[in-house]
Amino acid sequence: MPELPEVESLRNSLAPLLAGRTIVRALVSEPRLRRRMARDFAARVADRRVERIDRRAKYLLIALAGGDILMIHLGMSGSLTHRHKNFRAGAFELDPAHDHVVLELDNASRLVFNDPRRFGLMKLVPEAKITIIPELKGLGPEPMGPGFNPDYLRAKARGRRVAIKNLLMDQRIVAGVGNIYASEILFRAGVRPTRRAGRLARHELERIAHFTPEVLREAIGVGGTTFNDYMDGRGREGAFRPQVYDRAGEPCPRCATALRQVVVGQRSSFFCPACQK
Repeated sequence: MPELPEVESLRNSLAPLLAGRTIVRALVSEPRLRRRMARDFAARVADRRVERIDRRAKYLLIALAGGDILMIHLGMSGSLTHRHKNFRAGAFELDPAHDHVVLELDNASRLVFNDPRRFGLMKLVPEAKITIIPELKGLGPEPMGPGFNPDYLRAKARGRRVAIKNLLMDQRIVAGVGNIYASEILFRAGVRPTRRAGRLARHELERIAHFTPEVLREAIGVGGTTFNDYMDGRGREGAFRPQVYDRAGEPCPRCATALRQVVVGQRSSFFCPACQK
């Protein structure tokens, strides 16, 4: 599932292409996504100008003239691509049978939501209510913003028996961090993913708070991570290469010890038994 760096890379790729453009028409061929799309969706987005594109956690937020936000989540296999006569989808085939929503723009290009598994989400939300809708209400601070810092993380970890990796992936604690980047952050910080959050020393939590935005910014800088089918709005794959995630049995890039895999909170986690304590 795309995490914060992938959605931010998507935002970065689409913003200069969509800002100021008008949606001429919307075509919905399959409304049965994670939640069924509203019957009046196509009518409500037609003739609306794109004002800006934002992101909150793993959600893309397209602000439309008139005070609505088009909120999009890619789910497990979704993509949102800006297509024109020279568009190429890189290494992955985009089956047109899964082009569930097409937004035709005023310059003859199209914004296409393709989602084979249909776990994605697309809906209109009044901008005044965007912070209180169920998907966004209760989210923790953005990990690259001022609200996430060592003091905050220490306060949230204090007395907690949950594994530190699960704490990092708890969207109520910090918004947007998922399985891939939690593993990478803990590797950089030298902390095993299975450690209880409340047992970590001050300096360990400070390292985690330091490496969280560093890893995410590094990934955003190269377009995120592509394992299966992620691509940005221009059809490009991400170039971030995880150092430990999905590399069990391979040598640690620091010490050459074989990396290990363990299940934490029903999710596969990867770590170095020598570098991470």
